[in-house]
Amino acid sequence: MSTRFVVRKIVGSILTLFVVLVFNFFLFRIVKSDPVGSFLRGRNVPPEVKARLRHQFGLDKSKWAQFWLYMKQTLHGNLGTSFKAGRPVTYEIGNAIWPTIWLVGLSTILSTIIGLLLGIKSAWQRNSWFDRFATGISMFTYATPDFFLGMLLLAAFAFSFKVLPTSGIQSPSASGAGFSHLIDEAKHLILPSLTLTIGYMGEYMIVMRSSLIEVMGEDFLKVARARGLRDALVRRRHAVPNAMLPTVTLVTLNLGFVLSGAIAVEQVFSWPGLGKATADAVANQDFPMLQGLFLLFTGAVIVANLVSDLLYGYLDPRVRVG
Repeated sequence: MSTRFVVRKIVGSILTLFVVLVFNFFLFRIVKSDPVGSFLRGRNVPPEVKARLRHQFGLDKSKWAQFWLYMKQTLHGNLGTSFKAGRPVTYEIGNAIWPTIWLVGLSTILSTIIGLLLGIKSAWQRNSWFDRFATGISMFTYATPDFFLGMLLLAAFAFSFKVLPTSGIQSPSASGAGFSHLIDEAKHLILPSLTLTIGYMGEYMIVMRSSLIEVMGEDFLKVARARGLRDALVRRRHAVPNAMLPTVTLVTLNLGFVLSGAIAVEQVFSWPGLGKATADAVANQDFPMLQGLFLLFTGAVIVANLVSDLLYGYLDPRVRVG
């Protein structure tokens, strides 16, 4: 891969991040002309207290003064102070980021592996009963909203069979450390991760099946068979590697959404991650928190997109030439 190609992609990502940074500032100030007033709406707060809060958060300054302050603070890692919690936004995000990484990261890994294996088997046995069954199930899970699937699993395993906990990341009676604590957290992780795994799996299966069916019509597979290679060897060495390009892009881009969490699923299971933090920030009109979360989510997607471009360029030389 040429240095020019890599530099061009990195510079493009930095420029995109800068645009997002600027957009992030003006978006929330256009939507909320008076964030403090919106946050305190319906509460009996004296005007002088509101004025003091506006001064504390720098909201009584001109837009350009606020913009330069925002840029300066953001470049130093300061995302402001949460209206609701009264603590730094970075602290609040730091508390919520690991539950989301555990939940969405595990679900992404499981759904990728299962979806790709199903897609490969379905494509290779096209029009068989397995292909029709797997494709039907994948289309159903892909089209089903995550929150609805989560509610079905919750009703079945938590309320009917009572074998798994209903919500949260740990039981109120659980001890703070040790093996029993890990087991308790693992039990709480099963239902939300199963919901996301089933929800994501269909997408990977459908993309992999479609890509492999397209590759199966290529002449080089006929040549490989004519050389006497076994069918399984033709699939493993020639068909699957050439069908992986669209899937690699999809997997890499989806990794960018790991940090954005799954707002609906985290709400259904009261999972204390970034998705639930986003929903709480919207409900409380906590715009510094929303601003910080939006910047984190878009930054993660930009980085994932950069990795996807570089990986695609490495795997397919035609991309580098284009």
